[in-house]
Amino acid sequence: MNESKLLRKEIEKYLKVPFALAVLLLIMNGVVYCIDVTSGVLVSAFIALYLGAAAYLYFKQRPNIMSDLMAFGFAHSSVQSALIKELAIPYTLVDRHGRILWSNKSFYETVKSDKQHMRKHIQNIFTDITLELLEMEPEDDNRRIVHIYQAERNYQVEIRKVDVRSLVSTEMTEEADDDDVLFAIYLYDETDLITALEEKEKIKLVVGQIYIDNYEEAMDSTEEVRKSLLVALIDRKITKYMQSADAIIKKLEKDKYIFVCQQQHLDRLQEGKFSLLDEVRSINIGNETPVTLSIAVGINPEQDDYTTAYEYSHMAMDLALGRGGDQAVIKKGDKIIYYGGKTQSAEKGTRVKARVKAHALKEMLVTKNRVIIMGHKKPDIDCLGAALGIYRLATLMDKKAHIVINEVTSSIRPVMNNFVGSSVYPEDIFFNSEQALEAVDPNTVVIVVDVNRPSYTECEELLAHTKNIVVIDHHRQTGEVIEHATLSYIEPFASSSCEMVAEILQYSMDKPKLRPVEADAMYAGILVDTDNFLTKTGVRTFEAASFLRKSGADMIRVRKAFRSDMDSYKQLSAGVANAEIYLDNFAISEVPTKGVDSPTVLAAKVANDLLDVDGVRASFVLSDIDGVIYISARSIDDVNVQVIMEQFGGGGHGTVAGAQLTEVTIAEAKQMIKDVLLRMREDGEF
Repeated sequence: MNESKLLRKEIEKYLKVPFALAVLLLIMNGVVYCIDVTSGVLVSAFIALYLGAAAYLYFKQRPNIMSDLMAFGFAHSSVQSALIKELAIPYTLVDRHGRILWSNKSFYETVKSDKQHMRKHIQNIFTDITLELLEMEPEDDNRRIVHIYQAERNYQVEIRKVDVRSLVSTEMTEEADDDDVLFAIYLYDETDLITALEEKEKIKLVVGQIYIDNYEEAMDSTEEVRKSLLVALIDRKITKYMQSADAIIKKLEKDKYIFVCQQQHLDRLQEGKFSLLDEVRSINIGNETPVTLSIAVGINPEQDDYTTAYEYSHMAMDLALGRGGDQAVIKKGDKIIYYGGKTQSAEKGTRVKARVKAHALKEMLVTKNRVIIMGHKKPDIDCLGAALGIYRLATLMDKKAHIVINEVTSSIRPVMNNFVGSSVYPEDIFFNSEQALEAVDPNTVVIVVDVNRPSYTECEELLAHTKNIVVIDHHRQTGEVIEHATLSYIEPFASSSCEMVAEILQYSMDKPKLRPVEADAMYAGILVDTDNFLTKTGVRTFEAASFLRKSGADMIRVRKAFRSDMDSYKQLSAGVANAEIYLDNFAISEVPTKGVDSPTVLAAKVANDLLDVDGVRASFVLSDIDGVIYISARSIDDVNVQVIMEQFGGGGHGTVAGAQLTEVTIAEAKQMIKDVLLRMREDGEF
């Protein structure tokens, strides 16, 4: 109903009030007549005059009163209309089709147009205001707020759903084409606010740390008279680099620094991909070992809490060192960014850390009754060999031990056959996930070998059923880690998990006793992960192999156990023959999965063989298993395939890495690898 009609009815209601009061006067007049007739006549005369005056006002003056009140109402409406037109906030009305019906002056000025030249559809002016935004959901409560960027300005757009019948203007109602709703759109310019927030974010302080990874090794490889010069050059490089970022830097120890800088300067360091890593590595004054750094930065994006930022920098440093050093890691809340990591991890000559970890593991096992050992999904021989080494340590300490294996692949079947059904070993030496979950209790320690990512373990649920967790692995760490591990021993420079377990055994027992089949399994693990001692092989690798040889490992037995049958060898040869050379240096191939017992093992063998081709710096071999694309990546030395695989959510070592892709085909996965290789070469990372 029109507001003017409502107003007219209300006015008429008030004008009829005198006639209603006349009824009361007539009743009073009747009472007066009962008391005194003369007085009643007098009152009747006055009532007649009153009714005459009321009738005159109602019938004669009513049109004038109505006109005056309506004029006032229209005048008031005009004032409101003028105020809306001059409102500083841009405001417009559109119909349900996005057609502009009316806009105020500020809106025309914002879009730099006038009423005559205004385009009719709102999306022609603001491309981000679509018809979908006008379709309100019940939970929106007829109001929606979005943020858009238009003509180098940021706007907060508030859209309100309006019932067209509530509008007074009949002209607008007609222009709405009989639609029952309109949409009021308000534009709030928030460019200055966003600019201010960005400036505030730029000047926020971030906390960082710098560690010299191999200080002792670098000093030992330098002549005595040059050591002070080497230290001075390192200090100068670090200080000069940080001063270029207006950072405050302080040397805490001989190989540790802490710095504070504004986030805007950190962005500049990121653009340069922390060139300090290359600058320090290039220092050569006769030192045989290049100096490498680990840089860690912590940022708390939610608030200016520098204590949390400092803690984040510690976490980032743990990641950088756990990944082998020679890289920068930025932890910004839950987001982790990596830079560098191009060089291979240098083997540590000292075994102090191995001895400390071995003693800590032994002390933990003393207090527990049961040990459950778990590796990664689709375990390889390095995983199984390391698990058997820990199994032997637990049994020597009179602990009940089990190894979790859900699937026996061809890569471990030759070794598994020596244990399953053997009279020497108990029937429950191997558990599946269900059996492990039933057996675990508060007095159980879970030892994870050859993997440090919970999602890759044989039974991730097992980690949530105990607080006693030990991690022993040689793969570089990623952002996904096993949380709350009581003991973590991760050494990226180690050739294999079997090498690490061999050292643990030597430090845990005075005279560790391995059975020959266990020594064979561990020796095979080292053999496979080093590609017959060709990659990631150091002094400690051969020392571990020597220990296993003394423990009864037989190289002939191992070689016979892991020979391929003719069909597998043909499939391997086909994988090599089908390889495509990309960018002159990268081999990309795929292996069949149909009729192949362990396609991932076959892919790894093909990847290793492709490295024997002259000019191939890295190889990538793919296999499709139940819709999941597995990538085996290998390199000689100068290409870090671990960094490449991390871009696909995988990881590993600098020369041995892998990843898993879902919801893609083999062809799409190959193209993804090519795109990454091309981008990295264009960025100068090769």
